[in-house]
Amino acid sequence: MTIAQAPAPGTSGNSSPIDNELYDVVVVGGGVNGVGIARDAAGRGVKTLLLERTDLAGATSSASSKLIHGGLRYLEQSEFRLVRESLKEREVLWAAAPHIVHPLRFVLPVRHGMRPAWMLRTGLFLYDHIGERKRLAATRTLKRGRDAALEPLREPIRLAFEYSDCWVDDSRMVVLNAIDAHERGAAIAVGWTLVQASREGATWRVRAEGPGGTSITVRARALVNAAGPWVEQVLERTNAPRRSALRLVKGSHIVVPQLYPGPHAYTFQGDDGRVVFAIPYERNFTLIGTTDVPYDDDPAQVQTSADEVRYLCSVLSEYVRMTVTPEQVVWQYSGVRPLYDDGGVSASTVTRDYVFDLDAPQDAAPVLSVFGGKLTTYRKLAEHALAELLPKLQIATAAWTRGAVLPGGDIPDLDIERFCAEQVARYPFVEPTMIRRMCRAYGTRIERILGDVHSAVGLGEMIAPQLYEAELDYLRTSEWARRADDVLWRRSKLGLTTVLSDVQRINRWFAEPSDPLRQSAPPSAPHDASP
Repeated sequence: MTIAQAPAPGTSGNSSPIDNELYDVVVVGGGVNGVGIARDAAGRGVKTLLLERTDLAGATSSASSKLIHGGLRYLEQSEFRLVRESLKEREVLWAAAPHIVHPLRFVLPVRHGMRPAWMLRTGLFLYDHIGERKRLAATRTLKRGRDAALEPLREPIRLAFEYSDCWVDDSRMVVLNAIDAHERGAAIAVGWTLVQASREGATWRVRAEGPGGTSITVRARALVNAAGPWVEQVLERTNAPRRSALRLVKGSHIVVPQLYPGPHAYTFQGDDGRVVFAIPYERNFTLIGTTDVPYDDDPAQVQTSADEVRYLCSVLSEYVRMTVTPEQVVWQYSGVRPLYDDGGVSASTVTRDYVFDLDAPQDAAPVLSVFGGKLTTYRKLAEHALAELLPKLQIATAAWTRGAVLPGGDIPDLDIERFCAEQVARYPFVEPTMIRRMCRAYGTRIERILGDVHSAVGLGEMIAPQLYEAELDYLRTSEWARRADDVLWRRSKLGLTTVLSDVQRINRWFAEPSDPLRQSAPPSAPHDASP
């Protein structure tokens, strides 16, 4: 049953690569760096194809701490360029996507035996002033008895500092970049794997496999290897030399029922020198993370260990009045960070900056591989990547993404609360919590799902709580969703409130014969450890 409005031109849910087609650039990897590069390239008129073998944001990019932040602790490691670039990007990304990015105040307690107050305040002074902060609030001092944000903390803590960063829906950031890339002319091929690439003079011959075992060959003037934890495997399939080293680090998070009231987050210092965040999450939960653990196994099989869960619970229990235990965990997820190996002694001190490995022999097609990077800097990374690559193709175009709004982000005055209230009033027959969720996911593009419907009947059947056919149709035709996990854990977090029968029902809906993108992948449990 098809209820939703037809997608606008250029928003089809998938774009199969065309056999023997010549592209300027083929991007491998549908994480935030890959889609960011594809979007930037397409916006410059560069003919672009992106290949993603599983799902957009299917690995590392959906397993973050959900923050657009400068990285306060990186100041200790003298990563001043990275911190400055990250801080400048906070307000750029907020303005580009106010539906999925919003300011968040962090409380950093001063605790005996940890970094002293003067050191924290000095670092926060730099944090406030080196990143061109304009709209975000400055740091202020909090004291017990005066400021409610200290009440959830254990009594020995009397002093804290409150500073600004931003929260982001990481998976939706990836999807919105893919939508924008596609609407600007890029082909976004989800479910397609690069099998082999070989140089034939000034072009690459790229063989890819897609749904149902389909195999085609395309040509490309350049390759971009943005495969994240699999960047080295992709290089092996191109026979290009590898000059940079990759270091894999596992980061895990847990989600527990809400630990404290209020909209603020906390930055806690662990005894090992690391920091752990506690962040309000999906209205009724608290997100806790992250860990830094060296990882040498298959990134596709990464899971949160019991030791990591105990570690995160232990750090929180040292600070908050409520003891946090593994039994409280309702969801856990892990991701593998593909960091550039700069020789850092520990996993937590390895640089989060990005490095490009450009292999461009004389009169031969180039390949650019991306090592490292972080969610916050993906837009700048894309600009820098194209600045390295496009001159090799003799393409001269200007950067354009700074100041460009992502799909659905054209919300007046960045006032998402006012926008939500307007939509709640416009659709009184829909549960307000559902409208607010959709506003924060789709922004002004909620119109493409709800349109001019005048009753819940116009939304089709409710397949799962707060999830109607109209929304599923939109996700399938315009956002590359192909199964329940794509919807419940990446394009939304409804998986936190669904049960296995809901998952099975959604998968059956996607498997209807009318679905041209039907896949045979089995459903995952609603609280599976992988994102």
